[in-house]
Amino acid sequence: MFGRVALGETFADAPEKLIGRKINVTVGEITNDFSKQNVKLRFKISDVSGDTANTKFVGHQLANDYVGSLIKRQTSRIDVNLEVYTKDGYRLRIKPTCFTTHRAKTSQIVAIREKAEELVRDRAKKLDFEKLIEEVIQGKLSAKVYRSVKNVYPLRRVEILKTEITRAPSVQ
Repeated sequence: MFGRVALGETFADAPEKLIGRKINVTVGEITNDFSKQNVKLRFKISDVSGDTANTKFVGHQLANDYVGSLIKRQTSRIDVNLEVYTKDGYRLRIKPTCFTTHRAKTSQIVAIREKAEELVRDRAKKLDFEKLIEEVIQGKLSAKVYRSVKNVYPLRRVEILKTEITRAPSVQ
């Protein structure tokens, strides 16, 4: 999905001891675009061939200090926690969050949450796993949620806090 990019180096006395290790790397380090330094990607080593360890994408998360900088006084933070299925059978947990310009009422928060949930579920059903992750990391999914929800209540920002693969499709 991300090409054959070198994520880093690690040491082990036997190659089989590398399998299962997790690697965290930012999008800025992979793409050399340091405006994306706040998005951390998680990979898991799946197999080793020679001196190269191959990884699988496990999930992503925004940096805690970045999320903290988005929270302001007298505003609302609306979190959504979803289990979605992609077109090709992956099950993902996606956690979008919306930040309003002013404090919202409970009914408005419920409406925002429902609209965001509906859009993310529909988008996941239409896309395969790689396209969905690409949209999440590039911010396209956040922008779509922002455009659909902003007419319920004025939003300042929408971000996808975290994604994680809960089940991959069985290989046949």
